[in-house]
Amino acid sequence: MNASVLPAAKDEPATRILVIEDDLDTAEEIAACLTASGFEAAKCFDGAEGLKTAMSQPFDAITLDRMLPGLDGLEVVRALREAGSEAPVLMVSALSDVDDRVDGLRAGGDDYLIKPFAPKELVARLEVLLRRHRRQQGADGGGVETRLQVADLELDLVKREAYRAGRTIELLPMEFQLLEFMMRNAGQLLTRRMIFESVWEYYFDPGTNLINVHVGKLRRKIDLPGLAPLIRTERGQGYMLNVV
Repeated sequence: MNASVLPAAKDEPATRILVIEDDLDTAEEIAACLTASGFEAAKCFDGAEGLKTAMSQPFDAITLDRMLPGLDGLEVVRALREAGSEAPVLMVSALSDVDDRVDGLRAGGDDYLIKPFAPKELVARLEVLLRRHRRQQGADGGGVETRLQVADLELDLVKREAYRAGRTIELLPMEFQLLEFMMRNAGQLLTRRMIFESVWEYYFDPGTNLINVHVGKLRRKIDLPGLAPLIRTERGQGYMLNVV
């Protein structure tokens, strides 16, 4: 078997990531970076072995090379989804055309990272996928958050209502999703890329002013006259919801 699993921490179960990558150096680099970030990594070097390992062991997420010997990455992720696997899959490929990225996402991938890449970006993308997956799982079970609050701004996730200083704010569905994302990440710089991926689920910037328009509309509804401004623009970088 071509899978090698690094030991998990003894105090608590580590997050397990399966790395399916036919280039040995790249696989080692990814696994080393994951381990340094506190994950447990397993490596497979072809599509068939990767699919077999993913189906026989529990993994929290998978990094999947697009071009693999045996089964290619698209065949692997399709087989996983058909078998009912919900593990987040980060497609990794040197194929960078929009059509290639769309094919990877439509086959069942959750994100698409183009080679060459910085290992820390791969880790960051996996962390985003894992957080999103855990939120989705929580929505189906108990103990899920039903209300968010930042300063005097409140969001009722059940009633789908927003309030600022006790006043109801009328939000369109996409404005609600954008505000929820900003509130969950209050105090953090949110880049256009992060917003596109988390709110619109675009895994590439379509090159429009879509975000600017929605943030502008949201700001006019949230930052009312006489109230402390909460939505801040970081010119050339993105946006931040202030914690005051």
